[in-house]
Amino acid sequence: MRIRGERECQNCGRRWTYYETGSVECPDCGSLRSVGVDERTRHTASPVSLDLRHARAAVDSEPIGTVATRAAESASEFVRRHGFIDAGKLQPLSEQFVATMELKHVGRAIARSMDVSEAEQRYLLALLDGAQSGTRPDPSSVPDSLIPLRGLAAAATVADYRRDLRQYLEDEPDDQARTVLGSVEDHRARVAALDGDIPPERAEALIEAARAVGTYLIEDDPDALDRARDRLTELDPGR
Repeated sequence: MRIRGERECQNCGRRWTYYETGSVECPDCGSLRSVGVDERTRHTASPVSLDLRHARAAVDSEPIGTVATRAAESASEFVRRHGFIDAGKLQPLSEQFVATMELKHVGRAIARSMDVSEAEQRYLLALLDGAQSGTRPDPSSVPDSLIPLRGLAAAATVADYRRDLRQYLEDEPDDQARTVLGSVEDHRARVAALDGDIPPERAEALIEAARAVGTYLIEDDPDALDRARDRLTELDPGR
């Protein structure tokens, strides 16, 4: 969406930046009567932080289902409010977002499960421990039962990032980036159609391809677009 980020309260005259508060409410008097005083700018980001304290606090005292539920709820709130265009500037696809999206998917699945294996518990706790810093377990450590969830999380991550990349490209057209992004979407749709059941290494290739398109646009780095193409070849059927 496009917003006027610089706000002025019509009640007390205070000026503030919506980009920092995420609200049209005056931080001084609480009035909702404010007006934008600058040009409309593309903006999808929100001032949201990842808070996993309640989930971590439950690890030593609650059943794993409770831990999973709390982790999934916090992760869901974070990814729902997260955006990648901040006051017109495209942001990179962070490792924290990727890890949190996977925590959301794995947490929801384990919360629903009646029989959680030790391997699944360890994997959930590893995600919970590392999401804040953007650290995820190595692809080789994913339990077989959770491999589709890693794939689905990758597809969901790419879908969210691609949405904002497309919006950014409406303002900053780039035919090369648009073409590669179209290929990213083709592969993402294929992964989603397979219910995420692909090798974890391929799920990583999908994420890295999308991230590289963003890097190309942010840094004007043609090598990044080549990296995106290379990662996409790893997803070609028959490889």
